[in-house]
Amino acid sequence: MWTRLRSLLAAVALAGLCVSFVTAARAGDAAIVIDQATGQVITDVNADQPNHPASLAKMMTLYITFQQLQTGKLKVDQSLPVSAWAASKAPTKLGLRAGQNITVLDCILGMITKSANDAATVAAEGIGGSEDGFADMMNAQATRLGMTHTHFANASGLPDPTDTTTARDMVTLAMALYHDFPQYTQYFATKEFVFRGRLVRGHNNLMNHYPGMDGLKTGFTNVAGYNLASTAERDGHRLFGVVLAGRTAGIRDRLMARLLDDGFQNRETPAVLVAAAGRDSNGTARRLLAALSPISSAEAETVSLSPAPAPRCHHCRKRKRAAPVAHTGCTARKKGAACPQPVMAKRKASQDDE
Repeated sequence: MWTRLRSLLAAVALAGLCVSFVTAARAGDAAIVIDQATGQVITDVNADQPNHPASLAKMMTLYITFQQLQTGKLKVDQSLPVSAWAASKAPTKLGLRAGQNITVLDCILGMITKSANDAATVAAEGIGGSEDGFADMMNAQATRLGMTHTHFANASGLPDPTDTTTARDMVTLAMALYHDFPQYTQYFATKEFVFRGRLVRGHNNLMNHYPGMDGLKTGFTNVAGYNLASTAERDGHRLFGVVLAGRTAGIRDRLMARLLDDGFQNRETPAVLVAAAGRDSNGTARRLLAALSPISSAEAETVSLSPAPAPRCHHCRKRKRAAPVAHTGCTARKKGAACPQPVMAKRKASQDDE
């Protein structure tokens, strides 16, 4: 069944229009949901439209890492050196410094929770010798999986104009991870982990709210928009879904929840809902410029889905956060004088905030 499904997905992708990688990728709304057991494509909206993967590229980095573990070429407790190149990666990151070491397991958990670009690069160099060499391995594996419209430029998914994928290719990769490495899929359910004495929390907020969801990966860059690959199981029935180019994290999450709800009812989600969740297009030239910029910025937004409240932790202590203080430099003391109200700066997201 799995072999037939892979062949079917590859054939559908090959039937799409072939365009060059540099000019093809664009941030446009796309979504797909597939029933794992039957291979039925329940919802397919622009699933073959080229988009940028952002941190969904780390799913391939994880796929190859799991291959190395499965064949005994790596061990989870093995230490890998941190190069200056890995340490220099833009956020989000674990804050690794050149000359340090990090275990393979911490690289895996760092990629899944924090979407750590430095951890992804350490793993890539440890396996492929260099990030460029590892990117060749990623693309070779993508070809073997039938991901005919995907090209990876690096291990993390940080902006590169040649990075491109489709929703169909990403759901193919997500399903392959669960099929080929069932012993490691538990890692995708990790919401937080302790790294060198500090708690590292994940970005996949939908897992906290959607019943039965136990993975996979979020992604965001300015040029890509908000991406998400998810899987959920109900009553032994597992679905896989991908959303690309969401306008905000919250809108993307709500769309995925609707896609899966419809999928479990064997009902197609209306294309107009997918279109409504997509980000506004700014033109090819501006997108390519954004991809080439050393640091892009966007407002990071997470909107809760108003689910049932999470169970209280009786062993956790709440940390009281001090209110932020903005200094205006005002020293007015005369009667009736007033200092201007401080304006708090909005938090800016980095190139890859997820």
